[in-house]
Amino acid sequence: MKLLVLSLSIYLTGAIVKAQDGNQEAGTTAYSLYKSKTYVKNPLDLRDPFKRRISKKKAHQHSKSHESGYYTNVNESVENKPVESLKIVGIMIGAERRAMAKISGSKAGEDSVFLIKEGMKIGPNGAEVKAILPGGIVLVEKIRNVYDQDEYLETVIPLSN
Repeated sequence: MKLLVLSLSIYLTGAIVKAQDGNQEAGTTAYSLYKSKTYVKNPLDLRDPFKRRISKKKAHQHSKSHESGYYTNVNESVENKPVESLKIVGIMIGAERRAMAKISGSKAGEDSVFLIKEGMKIGPNGAEVKAILPGGIVLVEKIRNVYDQDEYLETVIPLSN
């Protein structure tokens, strides 16, 4: 009987030791799997999450046909165009900020880009460009409300894709 208890205890001790080794190996493999999935070789090559993605533009044709045959050296201004039809297509940030705008709803042949600077008046109501930001432009327009008081409307025109 002593022999049976002794052999059974040796067998159970060996099984317990083997189970503990198996758990350590399983934990080690789980850790190595986790480490391999989360390890970044060169973190400086990653994209900055706070910057906009720059999309690559398709090459456009440089030769444009003039359908009307009307040529002039007088620059058309954006001051007479309605604010609702402006589409901001580009922004240049620097010492002197500028925005590039196209008129939506214009004729297909007219693909003129207007430069907008801070302080310019736009539209028939004289909305003034107060700020040019990386995400768009801010316009301030002075109107008279129903109580015959001056009121300022602030409009943000975002940068369009």
